[in-house]
Amino acid sequence: MGDILYELNQVRHYYGDKQVLDIEALKIPKGSILGLSGPNGSGKSTLLKILAFAMAPSQGQVKFNNRKERPMSPGIRSKVTLLTQKPYLLKRTVFDNVIYGLKIRKDKDNLHQRAAHALERVGLNYDDFHHRFWDELSGGEAQRVAMAARLILHPMALLLDEPVANVDTKSATLIRKAAMSAKKSWGCTLVIVSHDLSWLHQCSDTKISMAEGRIFSTGEESMIPRPYTLLQDSGSAHPKDRVLVKDLGKNAFIRLSPKTGKTAVIPKEKIKLCLSKENNNGYDNQIRASITQMLLEQKNNNILTTIQVDSFSLTLSLSHDQVKAQSLFPGKQIILMFRARDIAWR
Repeated sequence: MGDILYELNQVRHYYGDKQVLDIEALKIPKGSILGLSGPNGSGKSTLLKILAFAMAPSQGQVKFNNRKERPMSPGIRSKVTLLTQKPYLLKRTVFDNVIYGLKIRKDKDNLHQRAAHALERVGLNYDDFHHRFWDELSGGEAQRVAMAARLILHPMALLLDEPVANVDTKSATLIRKAAMSAKKSWGCTLVIVSHDLSWLHQCSDTKISMAEGRIFSTGEESMIPRPYTLLQDSGSAHPKDRVLVKDLGKNAFIRLSPKTGKTAVIPKEKIKLCLSKENNNGYDNQIRASITQMLLEQKNNNILTTIQVDSFSLTLSLSHDQVKAQSLFPGKQIILMFRARDIAWR
């Protein structure tokens, strides 16, 4: 994965006067999987459209395979493809949808055989489905057909924008499997946007998160997304003594350090898990949370543990000894502890 497929420098994008992307630099190696997460409105879909060369950024440079490319140019259309949350099928048969990209390229060899193979990758039998029309498919089947239409092109880069958000469990599994197969079969580079953090952590070589159009590494720190609120400090009656917090709902707050940047992040090494709150230990953030998921990490044999507090979640890599010592399991209530002074600003 040493060669670079995408290289972005000083990329910024605006919708009117509103800036939605602000990326100083981003490199995506060939054959890698980049997992991208973040709250709605953080710029993820805009970034994918730029990576798909569906539009140009307002400012900055995007190189693909060490070349500057124009949006919608014939040279790039067969190398990069984007699958969105909604399949957007043509009002035609499954077969016509799957081969449409090949016909645009005037590549008409062995269309039926290639379509059958592409449909097989997403778990659809060619004889049963090739003649069906777009409106005779379930939502999951339609998304799998859309995936097959992209896989048949053997793209260098496959961009997935919440590809399994609105499909049944079987279709979601098959779409994920097909994406991994594309990487394995021809070295396809994958960029995956998803709220399914466990999937991203399992499959991604690199994980980043976005907030307000900017990117953050998620390997060593967790983002605390905006908005933030100024509240009266409960320990003071003076009206000027207000503290910056992240409101988690249900009278739960994250106390933040004094604001010196746009987005708050907490280094994962500064986070402590306990079974009950502790007094006078210096941790001014002690938040009741739930463990929602635990998965074995193949790379290091740790337990990938997702912790949820209302809309705020983070994922920690815990050793087997840590899990055993506190008898942690999905559904268990724990106390998430960290100090406000350890929160950094980016």
